[in-house]
This record gives sequence, C-alpha cells and structure tokens, in this order.
Amino acid sequence: MPPKADINKAGWEQSDFPILCETCLGDNAFIRMSKQEFARECGTCARPFTVFRWNPGQSSGSRFKQTVICQTCAKIKNVCQTCILDLEYHLPTQVRDTALALKNEAPNSDINREYYSQNMDGKLDGAKSGLDTGRASSAGKEMLKELARSDPYYKRNRPKICSFFVKGECNRGTECPFRHEMPPNGDLAKQNIKDRYHGKSDPVARRILSGHAETHGMQPPEDTSITSLFITLLPASTTEQSLRTTVVQSIPSIDPAAIRSIVHVAKTRCAFVNFVDRMSAERAAEAWALGLDVEGQRASVKWGRAKAAKAPSTSAVPVPGTIAPVAAASA
Repeated sequence: MPPKADINKAGWEQSDFPILCETCLGDNAFIRMSKQEFARECGTCARPFTVFRWNPGQSSGSRFKQTVICQTCAKIKNVCQTCILDLEYHLPTQVRDTALALKNEAPNSDINREYYSQNMDGKLDGAKSGLDTGRASSAGKEMLKELARSDPYYKRNRPKICSFFVKGECNRGTECPFRHEMPPNGDLAKQNIKDRYHGKSDPVARRILSGHAETHGMQPPEDTSITSLFITLLPASTTEQSLRTTVVQSIPSIDPAAIRSIVHVAKTRCAFVNFVDRMSAERAAEAWALGLDVEGQRASVKWGRAKAAKAPSTSAVPVPGTIAPVAAASA
C-alpha cells in the first residue's frame, strides 16, 4: 500500500533528491548517493522521511554525510537538510532571523509540531520556500551581506574527532579514519539540531553576532548595570508610540515585557531604550549593530546610561519614574 493511501503514513515524506548547500554536496562532481525511504525520523518534526547518504569527496578525506531533517522543515526555514544553515547566506538561522527580524512560528510540542508540518507541507509546493523576507529592513540586509559566506567551506566535511584519541586509547595511528584532535571547549561543544533549526541558544550564532557587534563599536560595556541603548538621528515625525512599535518589531526574539521603558526626547530627536536585564540589551545591540531603521530613515544606536532625575525642590511637583537624557556611554 502506498504511504499516501495509508492514513498512518499520510504525512511521511517521499523525495527523489535532497535540499543541500554547496558545501555539504562537496567538491566532487560525480558522487554516488544512496536513498532509503522512511529510514529515520526528522530531527525537528519527528516524522519519517527519505534519508540520503553520500561522500562529498573521498580525495579530501571527507566523511559520509546524510540528511537529518525532512524537506518540509527545510523549506519552512530555507535551510540545508544536513548542516541546517541558510541556503542563501550560509549562516545559522539565529543570525539570519536576528538580522531580518523574523519570528519563529514553529511550535515545539509534539502534537502541534506534527500538525504544523502537515499544514505547511501542502502549502510548500516544489522548491518554494516558506521564508518571507520582503519586509526586512535595509540595515538587516546589509548586516547579512557583511556576514554571508560566499565560498564553500569544505572543512565542515572533515571526519569527526576520534573519541579513543581523546581518551588517549587510540592505537590505529595513521589508519584511523577519524581526526586526531582535541574537541573544542566551552559553548561550541554543546550544539544540537533543534537549537540550530529554531534559532535558540545556538553557540555558533552567538559568536558570530557578538563578533559583528564588536566590529561596529557595539561591544557591551564592562559595567553590567548598563542596560540601556541610546538612539540618535531619529526622524522629526517619530513619536514614542511609533518608536515602541518599531523597536518591538525589530527584535521579535525578545519578549516585549523585557523592555522596561522607552524615553523619547523629541526636541533633540533621540531616545533611550531601557531593558529589564543585561542579556536582552545585548541581544538588541547585536541586532542594531548597523543602526535601526525608523520610518525609512537609519538611526544610530550606541550603548547609553539612563540617569535618574534630580531630586525635586520643595516648590516642584515630583514626577515618578522620570529619566533624564544624557550622552551615550562609550563601550
């Protein structure tokens, strides 16, 4: 019985060729690829799918690679089925989504995840991608152009690290098919498929975003009590409400409740965006490293320090929660 005729297999994927990036496909123009239907479950939606396995280049000592997510999930995020990197910019999804202000709509629970994938499967016909980048800001697109990798990075196809060598027990010497290197320490050693796909807590993306922010003068200050960003060169027509809307839409990965307050100074066309915690401020600084597009105009963003208002005199009426604008603090 064909899978589509069986109600229990209606959502299972059958495909003739995988969706791969140039790096994972390899530098060999003549590769032999095996195909096995319903060989494993997708690493994100857990539905059975067709698994492809191949060697990207035996001459360079590459390891065998295989697809790890189904084509429906790959089309939704426009990523490679093997490395789960963006097919256009060859970057982690967290970097791309941060730059383009894209919100992750895929659910995480089992039943909702399968229901969402089945609905999207009917909408994504052919090679159509479910990623909508039409409303992306010019600053975000410029950021991706700076970070994009244009040439294939074939070092990703190298054999994995020999676990026996790490323990000091490998006795195969040069005949060992695995790499004799020590694994990286820190966050880079803690990577998984779901974090990479959904763009959450991806250590590779965090390193790319923080490095880009430092390059453009947005390195976080040493004083961890600073949780404010100073925005200048705002359009004359900007209001506090329009600025709040722009700020929330430009950083969808941050909960709007993490924004403690926005102080707009119309006279000097500047504003302070005050966050509840330092982590949220750093995520916003990484997203606005090249500036913030407000009403079609590029506004400059720097780290700043919000100063409490002076104590009122006996004749003045106190205004609770007032924040006085000051010059931006350098990183």
